[in-house]
Amino acid sequence: MNTAGHGRTALITGASNGIGLELTRKMLAEGWQIIALNRSAFPEDDKLIRESVSKNQLRIYKADLAHFDSLRHALNQIKAAEERVDLLFNNAGGSLAELSFSKQKRELHFELHTVVPYIILMELKELLQRGTLKTVVNTSSYAFKFRKKFDPDELEHPTDFTMLYGSYAASKLALSLWSQEIAAVLADDGIKIFSVDPGGNNTIRKGKKSGIPFYLKPMIKLFFPHPRKGASLLYEAAMDVKREKSGVFFVNGQVTELKFIKHARKMLEKVSFIYRSEYAGDAKV
Repeated sequence: MNTAGHGRTALITGASNGIGLELTRKMLAEGWQIIALNRSAFPEDDKLIRESVSKNQLRIYKADLAHFDSLRHALNQIKAAEERVDLLFNNAGGSLAELSFSKQKRELHFELHTVVPYIILMELKELLQRGTLKTVVNTSSYAFKFRKKFDPDELEHPTDFTMLYGSYAASKLALSLWSQEIAAVLADDGIKIFSVDPGGNNTIRKGKKSGIPFYLKPMIKLFFPHPRKGASLLYEAAMDVKREKSGVFFVNGQVTELKFIKHARKMLEKVSFIYRSEYAGDAKV
């Protein structure tokens, strides 16, 4: 058995299905301790998951990540029970089929993909500082390469909706922008951060609505790889021995320039303001 993870702990959000589930399986098999932060339950028939829970190698915390009260409760539990985090994978999310809003009344893609990863990072920064790898990987997407414009002020309350290439793509771009901007600040604490496009993966689940346009679904089912591929790309970015410059964006394992980089500072200020004013009160960032 691969023992690369022995003595190390990773926290994975959205660990119970798709890419997150495959990443969890991969890392458990390598001996990692896994902290899973999910809204939904793990598959009941998964032997590795069951055995890992029974051995306390996999510890599960439940939350609706886009609901701040629920998120706060789960993060407080984690901070009280866990000693450290070596790797943080902000992976939870997906594309929605229609315009939706969070409990905080912001567009749901933006809340879940852009704001919540920042909150989790800030709240778990002390646990990261106690770890050895001190690395954060934010799951992004290169779907934003097709966007012709990007306005940070429209993210919270968009006036229209386009599947995949609209709010979803914009929220992922916003995530990568603030990830790049915050890198220098986190460096003072010895923490590295990357955003990673896990590529196209066949994550379609029967009976579950998604924001994937109907004309793409046959192509995805026929030609897109298993989510193990995306999980490997996230893991490889986290464990890259070359240690690329913190803050960079990876596409297919390669550092890729971000679009609309002039908005990076504003995106960091926006998520920081939401965190300070709505989640953490007067917390310093």
